Amino acid sequence: MRHVEQVMGMPVSVDVRDPVDVAPLYADLRRVDARFSPFRPDSEVSRYGRGEVAEVSAELAEVIDICRHYERISDGAFTATPPGRSFDPCGVVKGWAVQRAADALRRNGAQRFCLNAGGDVVAAGEPEPGRPWLVGIRHPEQADRMCAVLGVRDLAVATSATYERGEHILDGRTGRPARGLLSVTVVAGDLTTADCVATAAFAMGRAGAAWADTQPGCLVFAVDDDLAVHRSAALDPYLVADVV
Repeated sequence: MRHVEQVMGMPVSVDVRDPVDVAPLYADLRRVDARFSPFRPDSEVSRYGRGEVAEVSAELAEVIDICRHYERISDGAFTATPPGRSFDPCGVVKGWAVQRAADALRRNGAQRFCLNAGGDVVAAGEPEPGRPWLVGIRHPEQADRMCAVLGVRDLAVATSATYERGEHILDGRTGRPARGLLSVTVVAGDLTTADCVATAAFAMGRAGAAWADTQPGCLVFAVDDDLAVHRSAALDPYLVADVV
């Protein structure tokens, strides 16, 4: 079964090869969006940013902890509070929320599915025996081209880039748009890690590609602003097509 809905400002599609109800997945993502969207003045995140929350929810406390962890290990390049801006945990929430949705699918009996949220993917099992799920890495400057295609099983893939939303990723150390990389794709065991590492690496600039490659359980495919590719050697077994 294939299904797609617009949630959290992006298309979220799921291809499930097991008989599972996907309606709760979308309901939970909508609930998360209502709590965490910095664009909704009544969300918990917005009220927290204005100092109006005396005691945060367990979910927000978890997200804040993740933000602080990646701010620390990236030496401040990744941050939910850039200079002159209100608290914005979007760099964590997308991957965290979608990973939670994937975990819920598994608990409900799904063993074979691909969940794609605006290009960030959680792949479980195989769509057919002996065949991996295929995930394309888009060329950062040419929308109709792929840099590579990955074949993955029980892995998550996240990409940070500017080609969809412009210069929205800031270097927390300066408060200015990050420079040096055009896109960073990270493969990891869960989407929370993949998404946070990809965002932090992009914020760090060119040094971020090598940094991401040192993070536990992470593989990286990055394109810098000279269109040079930086990738983990251990990524090669997952490359179904390398077209750069």
